[in-house]
Amino acid sequence: MVGDLESKLFAVLFLLSTAQAGNTGRLSGHHCADFQTANILRGSKLKVQFLLFTSSSPSCGELILADDDIKKSSFNSSLETKIIIHGFRALGTKPSWIEGLVHAILHTSQVNVIAVDWVYGSTGAYPSAVENVTQLALSISQFISKLLALGVSGTSIHIIGVSLGAHVGGLVGHFHGGQLGRITGLDPAGPKYTRASPEERLDPGDALFVEAIHTDADNFGIRIPVGHIDYFVNGGKDQPGCPRFISAGYKYLICDHMRAVHLYVSALKHSCPILAFPCASHQDFLNGHCVDCADPFLFSCPRIGLLEQAGVEMRKLPKEVKVYLMTSTSAPFCVHHSLVEFQLQTKRNVVTSIEITFCSNSTNDSAKITMQLLRCFWDCANSATHIFSMSTKKLMNTGLLEVPSRSSIRRPIGGSPQKGGGPPT
Repeated sequence: MVGDLESKLFAVLFLLSTAQAGNTGRLSGHHCADFQTANILRGSKLKVQFLLFTSSSPSCGELILADDDIKKSSFNSSLETKIIIHGFRALGTKPSWIEGLVHAILHTSQVNVIAVDWVYGSTGAYPSAVENVTQLALSISQFISKLLALGVSGTSIHIIGVSLGAHVGGLVGHFHGGQLGRITGLDPAGPKYTRASPEERLDPGDALFVEAIHTDADNFGIRIPVGHIDYFVNGGKDQPGCPRFISAGYKYLICDHMRAVHLYVSALKHSCPILAFPCASHQDFLNGHCVDCADPFLFSCPRIGLLEQAGVEMRKLPKEVKVYLMTSTSAPFCVHHSLVEFQLQTKRNVVTSIEITFCSNSTNDSAKITMQLLRCFWDCANSATHIFSMSTKKLMNTGLLEVPSRSSIRRPIGGSPQKGGGPPT
């Protein structure tokens, strides 16, 4: 399985060159610095840069190399600090999402944003990039120690790691005794880490609060929980709007994996909340068993974004809490989750096709879903209640349940078409 994933990673080498073209130019401004660019032949040796972005210069990175550079820079030790760490870069290009994430963070709050550039060290073969993780984490840890010496509080430091960068962030947190404020893993990498020990990968002990957003658990992302709260978006794989066929090329390979980044950026830019629901499994969530925020360790539904501890009051967690949510196909991705419950008055001895149409009382918007109920041959009651979760882009107030004429049953189905539901997302 790991071999197949590594083969896909090598395939990205050729596809990224086209997709990333035009993203390697330097930021404008006399004193602005930008990411390094490398190539397959000279990109495996680690070379780290730290670029500072502030609200006054969100598009202009200040290069920080020596200790004195921090004191002379625009860094404000009284503000919170966000540290962004990218992952494997294949062809050595600047991550296309960096600027969008930096701008989204600075648009939301006045903080210091440090972008860690390790393009040199992450380029070429994926195993080589993994070998550089420990040395990179040491470099970042030493940089953070310099910030702490300037009076920065460890609890004010928030690491945002993407893919392989999430495990780098975990190791940095480990080096600081788990006392940094927060680590956010955006689809933490799976290859080489799914079977790794907690000391080698991101885990809840790496910071006071650790969260992870999973969007590609069946390919490049990790499928196991690694934080205090783990968001499994649409089950953690096969994101809506992403192509399902290899003929789509680059998007087929990377769309699910990068959805975590786009989802996070969207959560910062848009006002609609992206909430998730604690549940034992994705199937239980789809079956309508988890449409509230009842959990012995949470007091509210966690929310993707920059809210402190994801907007929840959290007791000391003995283990990870898995939360699930649905999204739409494109930004802003937020949807309204509903619990649907209906009852068939007679037992099914044939396959039944059910159509449910939801309407909004305030607008002309509607949403329709069709579902197949399998036939029941034995051990089934004369009537059966069906419960499941669904999502709509807009809040729907009423529902109509019917059996289309093409179905093998041709009379109306009784029962309440829509019941209850958790808080809208």
